[in-house]
Amino acid sequence: MKRSDEMKRDLVGNDSTPLYAGVKQVILDRIHSGEWPPKYRVPSENELVVELGVSKMTANRALRELANEGELVRIQGVGSFVAERKGYSALFEVRNIAEEIAERGHIHEASVVILAQETASPEIADALELAIGAPVFHSLIVHSENGVPVQIEDRFVHPQAAPEYLEQDFTTLTPNAYLTAAAPLSGSEHVVEAAMPQAWECKLLTILKSEPCLTIRRRTWSAKQVVSTARLVYPGYRYRLEARSGKMFEE
Repeated sequence: MKRSDEMKRDLVGNDSTPLYAGVKQVILDRIHSGEWPPKYRVPSENELVVELGVSKMTANRALRELANEGELVRIQGVGSFVAERKGYSALFEVRNIAEEIAERGHIHEASVVILAQETASPEIADALELAIGAPVFHSLIVHSENGVPVQIEDRFVHPQAAPEYLEQDFTTLTPNAYLTAAAPLSGSEHVVEAAMPQAWECKLLTILKSEPCLTIRRRTWSAKQVVSTARLVYPGYRYRLEARSGKMFEE
């Protein structure tokens, strides 16, 4: 840990900002420099009071805001720890999650929970532009990164768009990769929501019921035919979604 007098000098150097913001910056500097790696236990409120000469209220606000911003994970009765860096997914691109994970140098694994033909509920029938009760293909897959679940993929597929969908081994091939080949993408629709997980989702993602999730509802088309409708659920503390638009210029 950085010596107390060094941390105090860092804090004094931020005298143009509110004191709690200065404490936040001191902690962020340690994190971003790599001095405090992921899962490292950061000083407690009481330790920050002694080391930096700030009030307990100031230390509490700094730690609380860093936790809200995803930089720290606070465990009641245990302490505050540097959060692991989140994986990320492009928000408005239909990408293969296995490729995203591989690009980060990590290992992708998939667990198939459901792969079956079912009858379309009113909601699914409407999304796939089919009659209620028509046959549809349903897959429920949990995608993991380095052994940690990062996405539930709950997908319904139009049988005419991908008639051999149920014959695929989705532990070695993602639905995205298969459907891209079987019915080349021509358009997509995305709806993003924040939601608390259902009990069965908590079990599949190994998260607490109190952990918020990010959800994407996505429909894809090939030519004028709807190919699939999917609900993608991400644990909020493990993943982030990104989007950029317009041209990017360097000065």
